[in-house]
Amino acid sequence: MKDLSDKVAFVTGGSSGIGLGIVKVLAERGMKVAFSYRNARHRDEAMDYFCAHPQQNVLPVKLDVVDREGFVRAADEIEQTLGPVQVLVNNAGIGVHGLIEQASYDDWDWVLEVNLGGVVNGVMTFLPRMLASDLECHIVNVSSMGGVAALGAVGLYATSKFAVVGLSEALRTDMIGRKIGVSVYCPGPVQSNIADSEKGRPESRANTGYTAEDAAVGAPPPDVMQLAMPAVEAGHHVLRGIQDNALYIFSHPEFKDVMAARHNAILAAVPDGPIDQARADSIRWILSNPIYSDGA
Repeated sequence: MKDLSDKVAFVTGGSSGIGLGIVKVLAERGMKVAFSYRNARHRDEAMDYFCAHPQQNVLPVKLDVVDREGFVRAADEIEQTLGPVQVLVNNAGIGVHGLIEQASYDDWDWVLEVNLGGVVNGVMTFLPRMLASDLECHIVNVSSMGGVAALGAVGLYATSKFAVVGLSEALRTDMIGRKIGVSVYCPGPVQSNIADSEKGRPESRANTGYTAEDAAVGAPPPDVMQLAMPAVEAGHHVLRGIQDNALYIFSHPEFKDVMAARHNAILAAVPDGPIDQARADSIRWILSNPIYSDGA
């Protein structure tokens, strides 16, 4: 999608952090942008910015991404107010630090229902509408560098973000030959409120296995947010990914070496023995994918 002006976008978790950076960039590009929020203070702070930029058309929508019926209401509200959504950015997410051995089922359920379930809910709500519209559309799912490499003591987070990468690659495969592009954004540290995720933990998931000391294991240094990428800069990477229909959107070259090390470790683990040709011929349909080799 090269020309985004006057088209409608929806960014989940768009009232702060990476999401707000994406909203600002898309709105500046001339899109009509709806964004979801849970925290009224974050919404008000975001709207203070847009009130100072009245030429930018934005719509805040209250939504918890684990609420499937709420997603339908949000989609209806956006369509009635701004028009059909052509760019969906599934961005809302949380971060939990700590060793897997100390996690409770509530910890697992909370991380998975937000970081993975929120993406699933966004796709399941908007994909049928996009297909029915027959308009050129694009979906961006926000994963993380923690979705392509297990970095630090964030096993629950990494599990959810690895799943978002797999979902995005599979959806891109499903959309080959159709009018819907799919990207997955895997950022490193970006200035955001992710360190405050625990403040938003719902009562239904209150039985955590982590103490404050446990959660500090593998947590980022206190000054990481001062050194992190500005959210608007991250938003520009997402904009380019949409316009280029890029499968992967990476913004942090600092992670290139660890990515190469992981990929090399995978290749090195594949046996060097002879290929069983009959077996290969029987599974030829899953031995390649044009999204990897041809940019489909």
